[in-house]
Amino acid sequence: MKPTWSKNFSRRDFLATASAATAFSFTFLPSRVWGANERLRFAGIGVGGKGSSDIDQASTLGDVVALCDCDDNSINEKLKKWPSAKKFNDFRQMFDKMGKDIDAVTISTPDHTHAIAAAHAITRKMHVYVQKPLTHDVWEARYLRTLARKYKVATQMGNQGSAANGLRRGVEAIQAGVIGTVTEAHVWTNRPVWPQSPAIKARPTEVMPVPANVHWDEFIGTAPMRPYNKAYHPFNWRGWWDYGTGAIGDMACHTANLAFRALNLTSPTLVEAQNEALNPETYPGWASVVYHFPAVGSRPAVKLFWYEGKLPNGEKNLPPKELFHGQTPPGSGSLLVGNKGVMYSPNDYGAQWVLLPEKNFENWQDPAPRLPRNGRDDVGMKEEWVAAIKGGPAAYSNFDFAADMTEAILLGNVAMLAGGRIGWDSKRLKVTDNKAAQKFIKREYRKGWKMPS
Repeated sequence: MKPTWSKNFSRRDFLATASAATAFSFTFLPSRVWGANERLRFAGIGVGGKGSSDIDQASTLGDVVALCDCDDNSINEKLKKWPSAKKFNDFRQMFDKMGKDIDAVTISTPDHTHAIAAAHAITRKMHVYVQKPLTHDVWEARYLRTLARKYKVATQMGNQGSAANGLRRGVEAIQAGVIGTVTEAHVWTNRPVWPQSPAIKARPTEVMPVPANVHWDEFIGTAPMRPYNKAYHPFNWRGWWDYGTGAIGDMACHTANLAFRALNLTSPTLVEAQNEALNPETYPGWASVVYHFPAVGSRPAVKLFWYEGKLPNGEKNLPPKELFHGQTPPGSGSLLVGNKGVMYSPNDYGAQWVLLPEKNFENWQDPAPRLPRNGRDDVGMKEEWVAAIKGGPAAYSNFDFAADMTEAILLGNVAMLAGGRIGWDSKRLKVTDNKAAQKFIKREYRKGWKMPS
């Protein structure tokens, strides 16, 4: 079989070919023209964990002028690198005080504050890089896309597999018909890897003092107030309904990325879910979700199957065994099933893949490249974003793509909350067959936390 890797193109190669690519969803016209040598002024919102590497990588492309985090320890660690950067715990205060001195922001907070931080930046005409999933709620994703178009800012969602040459080759191969007509995609994950149901189904009752380094009101943000507990901060917030988006929110923007791009998936019309019985605090211990995407143009209808957690019998929740053609599935991966074969990616990011059954594809050839190559992972994502800021083409995971993808993925959580099934009217942002489920599309923010209009 032909190897599924290719050489890493340099940033110069990427910029030289990007303008001719048809894959980016629109030609980006920035609200301001930047000089080639003009330095951008970056702020980091959420600079611990993944946010640490995000602001580090941005700093290689400009100057870091502000740092914001609810945890002083995270900020103080970064101040060792950029001692002149201004320090904030509340991004609203940062925007009010430094709005004219910031050109672009990286946002790597817990999921429930992604949208409000991004919206405040966009309405000040700042360019935004937001970690996946783009938002906590379906409505927020649509709103950010609308704002980004209105204010003409450069955007990028942080699902770094988008920069992988292997993923882009996979998109080209599927769209060239290498495995024929694709009507199914199967995606699974090793998440959750944090505490949630069935181990945790209720709030902790222990009363804990707020650590001196933690600004609890800023962590709670848009969510209802509750007492501090180390069960929520700094990492384990992902498993709680109020803060995270569960396994599907955390990983589908990575692991379903290949399927969404290759099959041009946008909005499902029906979403069905099976899962462990829900509790009011944490995501379920296991879930299976089926997204029904209607036929579009020459592409037939597609079903995307999502699998997470361990089933009641203790087995990992996985696609049907026969789809693997004898391969042993890893913790995470995806399968695109066509009438001529299967594209199998044993990888969170769709960056590596093989065609199955292998004997049927021994002499297959790559189609002619259509997408610009990057191959620089997370750093490449920042480079594409900055190139867009300076007048280049839109970044590959810009909000035109990322908002559609996030909106669709988060409907899986809505289907779980709705009891297992929702019909969806994307144009009107409406659940069509369960009026009670509409409340899960857009939550109420806590008093004092308001989305800019």
